[in-house]
Amino acid sequence: MFNVTDSLEGTPEVIRAVMQEVLEAEMEEALGASKGERTPERLGYRSGYYGRTLVTRVGKLELRVPQDRAGHFSTELFERYQRSERALVATLAEMYVQGVSTRKVKAITEELCGHAFSASSISAINKRLDESLKAFAERPQEPFPYLILDARYEKVREAGVVMSQAVLIAVG
Repeated sequence: MFNVTDSLEGTPEVIRAVMQEVLEAEMEEALGASKGERTPERLGYRSGYYGRTLVTRVGKLELRVPQDRAGHFSTELFERYQRSERALVATLAEMYVQGVSTRKVKAITEELCGHAFSASSISAINKRLDESLKAFAERPQEPFPYLILDARYEKVREAGVVMSQAVLIAVG
């Protein structure tokens, strides 16, 4: 019988190796010279590495990110994965608004990205969302010449409790 997890065995190491090569190539391009190469076109010098853990669909990848002496090198590799992370945070926000329990959110994130957020991390995200939603609700409104109002009931989380609440819809 074919098992998907068996076919993915070794995949994280291959992806890690490819990403490591991308980091090295970006550093070479930024400095204008490869490691140990002496050229007049060189724009700077290497200064070791720092460790970075990147959470991906295939698991956590431990990468060695090269540094330059001036501290100007910045990789674009992580920026690409930030978009995925932003999508994950947007999904967490949607689950929060829909009233999904912290335990279910933890299980879903573990299934999606192979990494489970702790209950305290999820609660911290929820707290920030509470603050953002409160600021949005209390923002100043401009006057409108026409105003159409309607309402519908939705499940919302307020002060950690899920309840039905009227949502006012206004079109001006």
